Amino acid sequence: MTTTSGTAEDAVPGRILCGDTNRVAAGYRAWAGQPVDAVIENSNTESAVRTRSTTIGAPFDVTGPGTFFRKEQRTLHFEPTTREGWWFDRDDLPEMLPIAVSVYNVWTTARNIVLCSGSPHNYMRMVEHIVALRTGLQLDNIVIHMDSGDPPLFDRGCLDLVEAVLRARIVDQSAPARWVTVKEPVTAGNANTGFLTLMPYRPGDTPLRMDVAVDFQSAIGQQRLRLDVNDEAFTLGAAARTNTTVSKMVYCKTIGQLFADTRHLGYTASNILIAGRRSYWNEPKMMTNEKSLEAVWHRAVQDLTAALALIDVGRFAGRVISYKSGHNLDVTMIRRLYRHDMLQPVEIG
Repeated sequence: MTTTSGTAEDAVPGRILCGDTNRVAAGYRAWAGQPVDAVIENSNTESAVRTRSTTIGAPFDVTGPGTFFRKEQRTLHFEPTTREGWWFDRDDLPEMLPIAVSVYNVWTTARNIVLCSGSPHNYMRMVEHIVALRTGLQLDNIVIHMDSGDPPLFDRGCLDLVEAVLRARIVDQSAPARWVTVKEPVTAGNANTGFLTLMPYRPGDTPLRMDVAVDFQSAIGQQRLRLDVNDEAFTLGAAARTNTTVSKMVYCKTIGQLFADTRHLGYTASNILIAGRRSYWNEPKMMTNEKSLEAVWHRAVQDLTAALALIDVGRFAGRVISYKSGHNLDVTMIRRLYRHDMLQPVEIG
C-alpha cells in the first residue's frame, strides 16, 4: 500500500478500479486520521481456518416477521448440500431454478442487495444479512428454501441465523476448501470520498482481516473497527442491527404509508437502530468505552462480508479496508474484480 506524501496517486491504496483519484485520496487521508475504537484480532491463525469445504450437519428452519411485509411470518429452511455454493430456492415458484449467490445475479443495490435469476419474479430481497454467514463462518455449500422473496427480519441482526447454524454444526465435506485473493491491491471509490480497498493475502496472516470506518452526520458519528473475521468475531457482530435516521423512520410511518414499497416495512424500534442528529431515538447496542459501535459492527460483519460472499469462485482471503462505503460500492468492487480478472487462487491452512 502506498502511503507517501506527494500527488493524489501517491496517497491512494493500490490500483484504482473506479472512482475519482482525488476523492479517493481525500478519503484515504480521512480514514488514516480517524481513531480506532476497537481491535478484535486473532493471534492463532490456524484456528481460524476450515481446510475442507463445508455445509451444515442437519437441516433447520428460522422464522420471523417479514422485512417488507411485517404482518406475514417468513421462514428460511436451510438444507445441507454437496452442490457447490449458496442457493436460494423459492418453493412458491416451482418452475424457476434456484438463485445462485453470485455477483452475476445481483439485480440491484439501491437500498439493499437483491438477487434475481431468470424471470424478474424469481428474486430474493435484502440477502446481505443471510449470505454474510457464507464469509463469516466459512460456510460454503447451502440450499435455502423460502416461500417468497421477502426474508424475515430479526431483533438481533442475523444472530438468530448464526445460532441456528452453530446448533446444526458446520461439517466438513470431502473437497478441499478453495480460497482466492486479489493479484494486487485494488481500490474502488465513490463520490463521497468513500472507498473500499482489497489487498492480497500474506502467508501467516489470518485469512480475512478488516479495517472498517464509518462517518455519519448523525449520532452515529465516526466509528472504526479492526477485526480478524472468524466464528467468534462474526458471532459477536451478528447482533448489530442495521441503522436508519429518525427522519426516514418518521417518513415510513407517515407519508410512506401511501406507497407500496414502504407501507408494509417491518422496521421497528427493536430491530433497527434509529439515529437522530445528536442522539439515538432508541437504545444503541455494542457499547465500547461508553460509545456504541453497533453501526460499524453491522457494516463490517453483515454488509461487507455479504459483498465478499458474492465471490462465487472461493472464499476471499486478504485484507479489507472500508471507509464510508455501502452496498453499491461494495458490489461495484466485486464486479470490477471479475471484469479486470483480479482474483487468483491462494493456498491457506
